[in-house]
Amino acid sequence: MTDYPYRYERDSTIGDLRDRFGELEAGAETGAAARIAGRIMTTRSHGKVAFADLMDASGRMQLFAQHAVLGDAGMDAFTGLGVGDIVGASGEVVMTRRGELSLKVEQTTLLAECLRPMPDNWHGISDVEFRYRQRYLDLLLNGESRLAVEARSAANTAIRAFFADRGFLEVETPLLQPLAGGAVARPFVTHHNALDIDLYLRVAPELYLKRLLIGGLERVYELNRSFRNEGVSTRHNPEFTMLEAYEAFVDYDDTMALVEDLVRAIAVAVGGSPVVEIAGDRVDLAAPFQRITMFEAIERATGRDTSALWNEENEDGLRALAAELGVRIDEAWPLGKIVAEIFEETAEKTLVSPTFVTGFPKEVSPLAKDHRSIRGFTEHADLIIGGLEIAPIYSELNDPAEQRRRFEQQAAARAAGDEEATVRDEDFLEALAHAMPPAGGFGLGIDRLLMLLLGVTSIREVVLFPTLRPLEG
Repeated sequence: MTDYPYRYERDSTIGDLRDRFGELEAGAETGAAARIAGRIMTTRSHGKVAFADLMDASGRMQLFAQHAVLGDAGMDAFTGLGVGDIVGASGEVVMTRRGELSLKVEQTTLLAECLRPMPDNWHGISDVEFRYRQRYLDLLLNGESRLAVEARSAANTAIRAFFADRGFLEVETPLLQPLAGGAVARPFVTHHNALDIDLYLRVAPELYLKRLLIGGLERVYELNRSFRNEGVSTRHNPEFTMLEAYEAFVDYDDTMALVEDLVRAIAVAVGGSPVVEIAGDRVDLAAPFQRITMFEAIERATGRDTSALWNEENEDGLRALAAELGVRIDEAWPLGKIVAEIFEETAEKTLVSPTFVTGFPKEVSPLAKDHRSIRGFTEHADLIIGGLEIAPIYSELNDPAEQRRRFEQQAAARAAGDEEATVRDEDFLEALAHAMPPAGGFGLGIDRLLMLLLGVTSIREVVLFPTLRPLEG
């Protein structure tokens, strides 16, 4: 067994030394001693002198070794270091004659040996799937991957500051739930041996957060991990990060304004500006977000007025329109599901600038209040940016009798074969019977928003360890 040291006492980071000595003239000696540690990224040997590039989390710096300083044993130890090794080094900070800030090494300590060959440091990792499977190497060699990690941290910090300023409480709700509710999605199921019951990984924290409104907590949010047993794509990962927040005594108009401010705050925290480039277009998030109905969005994209068909309850006309537009639908789908599918397939991807699509059919929105002016619709808005759904926003349904009817409609859809339909939650209905105040709420997909802000096209670029198909063999 190799006897690696338990710790290494460094007194500087590479970033610290660059800040202090980066402007030295070529050939300058500082007389300042430093102890640094990191990973060897390259090595070069030229007889009595040798060089290595050392990288820590703050940057890179050259190690400069001379036989005259180290002697035979010290020089052999230095030249024996390999690419990928974790090393501690001490010596004097100097600027070489070629203008390279360096540590003139007096001692090196091998802290951990790299036992696998490192990828080509200069060309990085070209195999995209390899990058995802061995993210630790991707982080070492790809600066953009490290930026994604830093962006997520900045976003989370901004979110917490935003809600703290507005008097919201951060809470935690169960990951394991006896029923998979709060979203139209297929869940993961597991079994608890001691209780001998099936439990579900949450698809959303919504119904638990609403219980807190009933309990008198008027502003709550959760930055949470949720899970959906669905397909994997550039926009979907089975495990994802979502922000959900609920506020008593407001409706979805108020909540849309809140989300608009929040998205701007996150954008500034991540990129330093509310202006972002999306699909080649310059989008200023500081400008007011547009608000249109689903019918208006479809008409802009297709030139067809679905509101007229909806008002006539013309199922045959809607089905014919879907076929004309090349939208595949199921024979068992009700009218609302057909309209929502037409919107998703024809209009959603055309909405590049931030747009709230206000109003969704009841069949696809079982937890929102009835729309005040569009029959058969709910006060459910989706924020669309860059053709991506970023945040659904609701005037929250708080009538227990109507909620029971909605659950029963979803149960009928499930019986008809819709595996994503919401299940009836009797415990939640009992909580609603104790009265929930009128409220606005939303769920914001953090991963998708980061994709837009960082200009990447796959969710795997912003999820550190995405779900992948196992390797064969």
